[in-house]
Amino acid sequence: MDVKQIYEQKLCSAEEAVSIVKSGDWIDYGWCSGHPRVLDEALAARHEELHDVKVRGGVCLWKPAIFDVPNPAEHFIWNSWHMSGVERKHIATGACFYSPLRYSELPKYYRNHILENDVLMFQVGEMDEHGYFNFGPNPSHLAAAIEKSNKIIVEVNKNFPKCYGGFEECIHVSQVDMIVEGRNDPIAELISPNASDIDFQVAKFIVEEIPNGACIQLGIGGMPNAVGKMIAGSDLKDLGVHTEMYVDAFVEMTENGRVTGLKKNIDKGRQVFAFAAGSKKLYDFIDRNPKVMAAPVNYTNDIRTLASIDNFMSINNAVEFDLFGQINAESSGTAHISGAGGQLDFVLGAYLSKGGKSFICCSSTFKTRDGEVKSRIVPTLRAGSIVTDTRANTQILVTEFGRVEIKGMTTWQRTEAIIGIAHPDFRDQLIKDAENMKIWRQSNKK
Repeated sequence: MDVKQIYEQKLCSAEEAVSIVKSGDWIDYGWCSGHPRVLDEALAARHEELHDVKVRGGVCLWKPAIFDVPNPAEHFIWNSWHMSGVERKHIATGACFYSPLRYSELPKYYRNHILENDVLMFQVGEMDEHGYFNFGPNPSHLAAAIEKSNKIIVEVNKNFPKCYGGFEECIHVSQVDMIVEGRNDPIAELISPNASDIDFQVAKFIVEEIPNGACIQLGIGGMPNAVGKMIAGSDLKDLGVHTEMYVDAFVEMTENGRVTGLKKNIDKGRQVFAFAAGSKKLYDFIDRNPKVMAAPVNYTNDIRTLASIDNFMSINNAVEFDLFGQINAESSGTAHISGAGGQLDFVLGAYLSKGGKSFICCSSTFKTRDGEVKSRIVPTLRAGSIVTDTRANTQILVTEFGRVEIKGMTTWQRTEAIIGIAHPDFRDQLIKDAENMKIWRQSNKK
C-alpha cells in the first residue's frame, strides 16, 4: 500500500488518540522539544476519569498541560530523565520525580529494564516521500522507546527541523499506530543565559588549554556558553564537535570558521549530538544540514566512542565540589536541580581520549536568596548532595581564580590545589576544615 494511504488510514484527532490511555498506564512523552502539545492537552482534558497515569519525559521546555490539572498527583505522575526548571518547580506538587541514570545507558534502560510502555506519544516532522517521520532535534533514546511501546502516536509538526543522522533518527509510518496533525507550533526555544564576567574569566583558563584540531563538548549554561563564545572569537582551527546537547555556541563557532571537523577520528566533518535545544537560529542551522549528525545517546555519550576521538575536550558545570574532588552537578542538598545527564560519561571518555581533557567549572561563590555569599568549594558535599563525578574520576577543576589538574594527587595535594582556586575570603576557613579532616599537612602553604 502507498505510504500516503497508510498515513490517511492512521490519521485521527488528538482526542481519539488519547482515548486509548487507561488509569495506571505508563505513558512516554519522548524528549525535550519533542514532547507532544495537542496530545498532552487532550490527555489533560481527561484528568477526571484517569488516575495514577505515569508519564516519562525530560528537559521540559514548556509546562505540560498535565501539570496544570487539579490535584495532579492523583492523576498524572511525571517521571523525568533530566529536569529543567519547569519540572523542578513541579516537584512541590508531589507529582514529579527524577529517574537516576547515566544518560548513555538510557536506550538500554528501555530495552533491558523497562518491561513495558503502554503508549508513546511525541512530536515529529512531516512524513517524507518514503514514509519516514524524522525525530528532528531529539533522537536521544526514541528508537529504544519505540521498541518497548505497545502503542505509538506521532504528532506531526511542520516546523520541526529535519536532522540527518544515519541510524535511529526516524520512524516509518508502518510502525506508527496513530497520526495526529498538530497546530504546527514554532519549535520551543531554549535561550542560553548571558555569560557573566566571571564566566569569561573561567572560560579563559579553559580555552588556553584547547589545541587546534580538538573536538569539543559543551554542557548547558552561562559558563560553557562563555567558553563557546571565546572559542568563536579565537584563532583556533579545525575544531570538531561531538556533544550530548547541541547549543547555540556551536553555531557561532562554526560561522566564525573555528569548526571544520576535519581532524576528527570518526564522523569526519560532522558535528554529532544526541539532542539540540536553543534559538530559532540553531534550529534553522541544523535543518537538513549535512554538517550535523543527530544520533542516539548510546552512541554520542558512549565512553568507547569518546575515547576514540583524539584531543577530546569536555567542558561541564558543577553546583559545588569539595576538597576531595567530588563533584555535585545535580542537587542542592536533597533539593533536586537537574540530573546526572552525561557528565560522568564525558568526564571518563575525555580522560581516555589521546590528548583529551575533562574540565569541571563553576564560579567560586554564589549568593543565597537573602544575599549571603557562600563558597561553591566546600570541605565535604552537603548532606543529601549527589556525587555526580567521584573523586577518582575528576581531572581538571576551574574557577575564576585558576585551573588545577588533580589526577594523580594524594588527598593533601588535592586539598592545597583546590583551596588555591577558592575565593580568597573562604580559604582560611577551608584550611581549618582540612586540618580537622586530617587532609592538610604542616608542609602545605598557609
